[in-house]
Amino acid sequence: MKQTEAEQKQPTGAAGKLTVTVIGCGRWGSLIAWYLAGHQGHRVTLYGRPESPHMRRFLAERHNDLLTLPDSVRLSTDIRVCAEPENQVILISVGAQGLRALLQELRPLGLHDVTVVLCMKGIEADTGLRLSQVAAEFLDPSVKIAVWVGPGHVQEFYAGVPNCMVIDSEDGPTKRWLVDAFSSDLIRFYYGEDLIGSEIGAAAKNVIGIAAGMLDGKHLSTLKGALMSRGTREIARLIRAMGGNELSAYGLCHLGDYEATVFSKYSHNRAFGEAFITGQPYGALAEGYDTVRALVLLGDRYSIDLPICQAVYRILYRHADVDTELHALFDRSIKTEFYR
Repeated sequence: MKQTEAEQKQPTGAAGKLTVTVIGCGRWGSLIAWYLAGHQGHRVTLYGRPESPHMRRFLAERHNDLLTLPDSVRLSTDIRVCAEPENQVILISVGAQGLRALLQELRPLGLHDVTVVLCMKGIEADTGLRLSQVAAEFLDPSVKIAVWVGPGHVQEFYAGVPNCMVIDSEDGPTKRWLVDAFSSDLIRFYYGEDLIGSEIGAAAKNVIGIAAGMLDGKHLSTLKGALMSRGTREIARLIRAMGGNELSAYGLCHLGDYEATVFSKYSHNRAFGEAFITGQPYGALAEGYDTVRALVLLGDRYSIDLPICQAVYRILYRHADVDTELHALFDRSIKTEFYR
């Protein structure tokens, strides 16, 4: 039986070497390029905008403050590299709220018969759309869409500290060959079984991370256990209402990512929450800031109770008093722990 062009582009197993382009040269995009090229030997191009200070530094020095790229990684400031015919996979690592604009740039390139892997964790704030839904609006039907989610920090991976992550897609063969091609002794990948849950859970953990930072800022870190338990439960309710499997909230995409988000000194969302409470400036990207808008929108859309997300939203956007919001959470009516 004759193979399609897309099938011909797929590797035959873990030993197959991919030709990939990584879009986004920030801390996570550069780590992906480092990992796929230096750790696994895939043929990698890292794309960044010519005006990006990250890309300018990589072009001049091949390193940033966190890692050094192997010589095998090709650097490019021309987005047309994404349409090179030998490309098998395009991995996107940009701010979630910038995905739509990026896809508008990619659409004229006429991408087809490739796999696009979304490597950021967020929900489109103005629409409540999952990122795979946004991508599907712009990409040719021949393009397979997958997501890469789960715990891990650049600093730890670069130091050789292993972790477990998830690749999910509505297309079963796509996620299977991606897991085969990307797995190593540094990152153990699991097959995701619920794209809705994987995306919502991964995005929502950043909001819980902000809440954790707020508790740190109020010297109430002892409440993080309750935050994790109750936060996971409310996200599970939302996932179920949206048509996903509520158990996804208890997996690597959400609860499994809490250590890296709720406790780690490397967590941007936790650090942002603490800085917000203590009145300190914070300039790094905290995806949870926009994601909480989307979660409140989705909670209203699906009539789901999201008390922690709503409290974080009121504090960030309506300047509500933190102590008042915390007391309001404790004053809620008594109910069973796992109410539906």
